[in-house]
Amino acid sequence: MADESKAPQSPESSQPATPGATPASPAAAALPSPAAKPAAAPPPPVQVPLENELTRRYRERFGRAILDAIEDRKQAILIVDIAQFLEIARYSRDTEKFDLLEDYTAVDWPRREKRFDLVAQLYSFPNNVRLRLKTAIGADQTADSLTSVWPVANWLEREIFDLFGIAFQGHPGLKRILLPDEWQGHPLRKDYDILQQDTAWVRENLGIESGQ
Repeated sequence: MADESKAPQSPESSQPATPGATPASPAAAALPSPAAKPAAAPPPPVQVPLENELTRRYRERFGRAILDAIEDRKQAILIVDIAQFLEIARYSRDTEKFDLLEDYTAVDWPRREKRFDLVAQLYSFPNNVRLRLKTAIGADQTADSLTSVWPVANWLEREIFDLFGIAFQGHPGLKRILLPDEWQGHPLRKDYDILQQDTAWVRENLGIESGQ
């Protein structure tokens, strides 16, 4: 019979056991070490005053209607008076050659006196330059439609009207574009409950009591 005392032993079995210790299982040994703490979020970008040839020309042409000029992440932004927004838009197209209205939307600041910002993102094909026009507008104000400058503003203004409730004077057919005409309220206003539905419309058109 073989002498069991001379049988080969694994390195683990050759180590003296510590009283009261529980042997580590292979699965436990394979567990990764605790992950390092995530890096802190980078600071928000800083908006800085912008003074260049472009902003100088706008200031010379429109004076106090150019309320501010800033740069944010290499994006030139002009903050302008709502009363001259249409005129500034037309100058941007005809003189500065911003021939494309890339986007047109709104932002809701419900605690601010002038509750909304209208934001137009422009692009110049001849100059390969972008410019953002921003103007503040009160909840009870209307804005001049930009459809006479950039026809694509038609559907963009309808979306703003639909979701924010901002009306555009001179628009050729201002009505909702995403929601039914009978829908109540404007879902992108920050005081609009995210769970709210027009229960009357849902009941009448879908035959149920709630859209949730």
